[in-house]
Formats: sequence, structure tokens, C-alpha cells
Amino acid sequence: MHGTAVVVGGGIGGLAAAVALRRAGWTVTVLERAPQFGEVGAGLTLMSNALRGLEALGLGEAVRAAGVVDAPGGTRSVDGKWISRVDSTQMTRMLGIAALGIHRATLHRILAAALPPESLVTDALVTEVEPGPARVHYLRRGDRVTAQADLVVGADGINSGVRAQWWPQAPAPVYQGSTAWRAVTRARWEGDLAMSISWGPGAEFGMVPLGDGRVYWYGAVNSPPGQRNADEMAAVRRRFGSWHEPIPALMAATDPDALLRNDIYYLGTELATYVKANVALLGDAAHAMTPNLGQGAGQAIEDAVVLGVACAGAKDVESALAWYDSQRRPRSQSVARAAKMVGRIGQQLHNPVAVALRDTLMRLTPPRAALRSMARYADWTPPTWPG
Repeated sequence: MHGTAVVVGGGIGGLAAAVALRRAGWTVTVLERAPQFGEVGAGLTLMSNALRGLEALGLGEAVRAAGVVDAPGGTRSVDGKWISRVDSTQMTRMLGIAALGIHRATLHRILAAALPPESLVTDALVTEVEPGPARVHYLRRGDRVTAQADLVVGADGINSGVRAQWWPQAPAPVYQGSTAWRAVTRARWEGDLAMSISWGPGAEFGMVPLGDGRVYWYGAVNSPPGQRNADEMAAVRRRFGSWHEPIPALMAATDPDALLRNDIYYLGTELATYVKANVALLGDAAHAMTPNLGQGAGQAIEDAVVLGVACAGAKDVESALAWYDSQRRPRSQSVARAAKMVGRIGQQLHNPVAVALRDTLMRLTPPRAALRSMARYADWTPPTWPG
């Protein structure tokens, strides 16, 4: 089956969906409301499931060349002592692929480069998606434009306009109770540094080496929503400056103007379906989750691959989307629930007695058992492309 698709949203999930649909033989237009394509953000970790998905899109080699392939080192306490370690050899043996650190903007560029420039439309604010033979209305530079499509993909993020129109009963996103600072160091990092996280009471600090030699880092803390400081770098240094090295050094190596701060929201109520008529939700629009498993981008990439395979092999859009929903909703919602649970027992846990008990139990857990728990969500094999 071939057809015409309009993807609403030009983030990682939207671009991956466009690449997948083009591979399936579809004509695709991506509508992005920003004046230019680009990913605002810092770094991310792609686990083996995301890397397999990108390989299925023909982009595995380019992504590997642009990132740092490494197994997560594990989890440490505030003083730098290891709570748990990850055996990279065992991880590779179990999953076949290690994790990869990459700048979000780099992955976005790789995805965009896989699409013809004429399929990428910027400054396009979608105002309505009509049912039937879909008509997507949008405003571009003051003009009202209409695009017709056999399929509309809502990949427009956690505050999705497509979801708001087609799933009007869906509750608004929920605040997790945490806020996060994110940044990338300004220059290449000298010395060894493992992909890892560190836990303190109600706080977490993570670090991920990137393909260009810089380091992506983030600090997350329990906080009421909407709190901001005149000097955010000073605030994050106050919170994490006494933690183990290289945490203070990473913050010192970061341009304060490059620091981002975002409150963490997620979809607290699971959708009963990701599809209606010939409209499908994908990525955060369908299942925005907390970042505690590092699976947000990975699940969006999985969505994209499955949607492409569905549209390549089905006889009509209805059956393609029914299969897409049956494949993606149970898994992505399971991952989202697990991410929320990990956040509660990890970064958000603040009672000193509970923190000490958690750390002790983790130290006593055999590394292979901890790795199996991680592999449960990273172990995913893309469906086979028809033909």
C-alpha cells in the first residue's frame, strides 16, 4: 500500500516517522511550526532498542559515527561510591548492542538529511485536521494552506494539538514533581568519563559522553512547578557543587547561557487507542513519559519503524493503523509506567532512611540481575519490512 501522509511535528519522532513512511513508499510532508528545523536541547542516550530502530531506517551507521557507543557505567552515590555497576561485556552479550550518547541536534540533523528538502515545511501552524480523506489546515506566513492526506501522524509533542482535537477527553499532562537542568560542556572533555548517574536524596545527576568529545549532563531535583532563578547556573551549582567529581568540573566547563531548565511533565492517563480514523499519534503525543529510563526518544523511534512497516504491508490505512496500535500501545505504555516507578524509587526518593535502604538493596543485587531488569525495556527487535 502506498499513499500520501502528513506528519505534524518535526522533532525526532516526526522525522523518524517520515523516514519510515518514505521507506514504505509513501509521499510524506512534515509540518513544523518553528521557523526552521532544529532540535532544541542537549544530549540523549540511545539504548539498543533505539539503535536497532535507526538501523531499520538505514541510519545506523551515520548515528554510530556521530555518537559514542558505550555501556552505562552504573549508579553512584553523592560521594562517588558505586551503588551498582553495569558490566559492558555482559550488556553487549545480552542485548547485542551497547548504548550510545549523542547530541539531540546531531540526531535531528541525520534524520532531516534522510528526507528531501521539499518535504520539510517550516513555519506551519496546524489549526485543524478534518476527518475522511484528511485535510490538514495550517497557517504559514499569514496564509491559510490546506494539505490533503491518506494518513495524518500527530507527532507534535506532549502538548499535541492533534491529540487535543481528536482525543478531546484526554486529560492534560501531569507534573512529575521534578525539575531538571540540562547542558553540554563548551569544549572537548579531557580524560575518561563513563555514562552514569548519581543519586542523592530527592536528586539525580547524569553524565553522557557525546560524539564530538563534549559531555551532556543534567541535574534533576524535587521541586514545585514553575520555580525559576535569576541565575540558574548558580542554582544548579548550589545544589550539586558538593557532589563527587567530575560533577563540579562539568558545571564549570559549561557556558551558563547554554543551560536549560525544564519542569518534567508526562501523560498521567493512558490513551485507550493511539489511532482514530486515519489519524495516528506517535512519540510524546501518544505516550509522553518521565525521563527516568532514558526511553523517550527510543519509544518514538520504535513507533516510527512500526508505523512504516504497517503502512508498507497492509491493504488499507485502517488495518495498518489497527496493527500499529496493537503493537505500540501495550509496549510504550508499559515502558512509561516503568519509567514513572523508577523515578519514584530513584531521583524522587528523599527520605534518608528509604534512600539508605534502596542503596543497600541495589548493592546486594547481583549485577546480572540488574542488567536483566534494564534489558527488559531495551531489548526490542524491529518488525521485518515486507518484501
